[in-house]
Amino acid sequence: MFSDLNVFKTAHAMATHAGQRQAVIARNMANADTPGYQPRDIATFQTAFEKTGGGAEMTATRAGHLHGRSDAMQPWAEHEAEPSGDPNGNGVSLEEEMLKAVEVKRQHDRALAIYRSSLGILRTSLGKA
Repeated sequence: MFSDLNVFKTAHAMATHAGQRQAVIARNMANADTPGYQPRDIATFQTAFEKTGGGAEMTATRAGHLHGRSDAMQPWAEHEAEPSGDPNGNGVSLEEEMLKAVEVKRQHDRALAIYRSSLGILRTSLGKA
Protein backbone atom coordinates (compact mmCIF):
# COMPACT_ATOMS: atom_id res chain seq x y z
CA MET A 1 0.00 0.00 0.00
CA PHE A 2 2.71 2.51 0.96
CA SER A 3 5.50 0.94 -1.08
CA ASP A 4 5.67 3.62 -3.76
CA LEU A 5 5.02 7.16 -2.52
CA ASN A 6 5.96 9.92 -4.95
CA VAL A 7 6.60 12.48 -2.22
CA PHE A 8 9.52 10.39 -0.96
CA LYS A 9 10.87 9.98 -4.50
CA THR A 10 10.65 13.73 -5.07
CA ALA A 11 12.37 14.53 -1.77
CA HIS A 12 15.11 12.01 -2.59
CA ALA A 13 15.57 13.48 -6.09
CA MET A 14 15.70 16.99 -4.64
CA ALA A 15 18.36 16.03 -2.09
CA THR A 16 20.38 14.14 -4.72
CA HIS A 17 20.23 17.12 -7.06
CA ALA A 18 21.41 19.42 -4.27
CA GLY A 19 24.34 17.10 -3.52
CA GLN A 20 25.40 16.92 -7.16
CA ARG A 21 25.13 20.67 -7.61
CA GLN A 22 27.14 21.23 -4.41
CA ALA A 23 29.90 19.02 -5.83
CA VAL A 24 30.01 21.10 -9.02
CA ILE A 25 30.13 24.35 -7.02
CA ALA A 26 32.93 22.98 -4.81
CA ARG A 27 34.91 22.03 -7.93
CA ASN A 28 34.42 25.57 -9.28
CA MET A 29 35.67 27.08 -6.02
CA ALA A 30 38.65 24.74 -5.94
CA ASN A 31 39.65 25.91 -9.41
CA ALA A 32 39.13 29.63 -8.73
CA ASP A 33 42.83 30.35 -9.36
CA THR A 34 43.34 27.96 -12.29
CA PRO A 35 44.08 29.99 -15.45
CA GLY A 36 41.56 29.39 -18.21
CA TYR A 37 39.10 27.42 -16.03
CA GLN A 38 35.47 28.10 -16.85
CA PRO A 39 32.80 27.52 -14.18
CA ARG A 40 30.29 24.70 -14.55
CA ASP A 41 26.77 24.39 -13.18
CA ILE A 42 23.72 22.12 -13.21
CA ALA A 43 20.23 23.23 -14.17
CA THR A 44 17.96 24.05 -11.26
CA PHE A 45 15.82 21.27 -9.80
CA GLN A 46 12.64 22.95 -11.00
CA THR A 47 13.92 22.98 -14.59
CA ALA A 48 14.95 19.33 -14.38
CA PHE A 49 11.65 18.38 -12.75
CA GLU A 50 9.65 20.14 -15.47
CA LYS A 51 11.74 18.38 -18.14
CA THR A 52 10.61 15.01 -16.83
CA GLY A 53 6.97 16.03 -16.97
CA GLY A 54 6.70 16.92 -13.30
CA GLY A 55 7.00 13.35 -12.17
CA ALA A 56 3.35 12.75 -13.11
CA GLU A 57 4.15 9.76 -15.32
CA MET A 58 3.80 6.26 -14.00
CA THR A 59 6.93 4.15 -13.78
CA ALA A 60 7.08 0.86 -15.68
CA THR A 61 8.54 -1.90 -13.57
CA ARG A 62 8.15 -4.53 -16.28
CA ALA A 63 8.29 -4.48 -20.06
CA GLY A 64 4.59 -5.48 -20.19
CA HIS A 65 3.39 -2.29 -18.47
CA LEU A 66 1.73 0.21 -20.75
CA HIS A 67 2.51 3.93 -20.86
CA GLY A 68 5.17 3.73 -18.21
CA ARG A 69 8.60 5.25 -18.06
CA SER A 70 11.38 2.75 -17.43
CA ASP A 71 14.35 5.10 -17.46
CA ALA A 72 15.53 6.23 -14.05
CA MET A 73 18.16 8.66 -15.31
CA GLN A 74 18.08 12.21 -13.98
CA PRO A 75 18.53 15.03 -16.54
CA TRP A 76 21.14 16.86 -14.49
CA ALA A 77 23.83 17.37 -17.06
CA GLU A 78 26.54 19.91 -16.34
CA HIS A 79 26.88 22.95 -18.55
CA GLU A 80 29.23 25.91 -18.62
CA ALA A 81 28.02 28.75 -16.45
CA GLU A 82 28.37 32.39 -17.42
CA PRO A 83 32.02 33.40 -16.82
CA SER A 84 32.90 36.50 -14.83
CA GLY A 85 35.75 37.55 -17.13
CA ASP A 86 38.96 37.47 -15.10
CA PRO A 87 42.16 38.73 -16.83
CA ASN A 88 43.85 35.29 -16.63
CA GLY A 89 40.91 33.64 -18.43
CA ASN A 90 39.41 32.16 -15.29
CA GLY A 91 35.66 32.70 -15.17
CA VAL A 92 35.00 31.74 -11.53
CA SER A 93 33.62 34.38 -9.18
CA LEU A 94 33.94 33.20 -5.58
CA GLU A 95 31.13 35.51 -4.47
CA GLU A 96 28.71 33.99 -7.01
CA GLU A 97 29.77 30.46 -6.10
CA MET A 98 29.22 31.17 -2.39
CA LEU A 99 25.70 32.46 -3.14
CA LYS A 100 25.00 29.33 -5.18
CA ALA A 101 26.28 27.18 -2.30
CA VAL A 102 23.83 28.88 0.09
CA GLU A 103 21.00 28.31 -2.38
CA VAL A 104 21.92 24.61 -2.64
CA LYS A 105 22.06 24.25 1.15
CA ARG A 106 18.56 25.68 1.38
CA GLN A 107 17.37 23.27 -1.29
CA HIS A 108 18.86 20.34 0.62
CA ASP A 109 17.30 21.53 3.89
CA ARG A 110 13.95 21.88 2.11
CA ALA A 111 14.21 18.30 0.80
CA LEU A 112 14.93 17.03 4.31
CA ALA A 113 11.99 19.00 5.72
CA ILE A 114 9.65 17.52 3.09
CA TYR A 115 10.92 14.04 3.90
CA ARG A 116 10.56 14.60 7.65
CA SER A 117 7.02 16.00 7.30
CA SER A 118 5.99 13.13 5.04
CA LEU A 119 7.29 10.61 7.56
CA GLY A 120 5.30 12.35 10.29
CA ILE A 121 2.11 12.19 8.21
CA LEU A 122 2.74 8.54 7.40
CA ARG A 123 3.33 7.69 11.07
CA THR A 124 0.17 9.55 12.07
CA SER A 125 -1.88 7.72 9.46
CA LEU A 126 -0.61 4.41 10.81
CA GLY A 127 -1.42 5.47 14.38
CA LYS A 128 2.21 5.41 15.53
CA ALA A 129 2.69 9.08 16.27
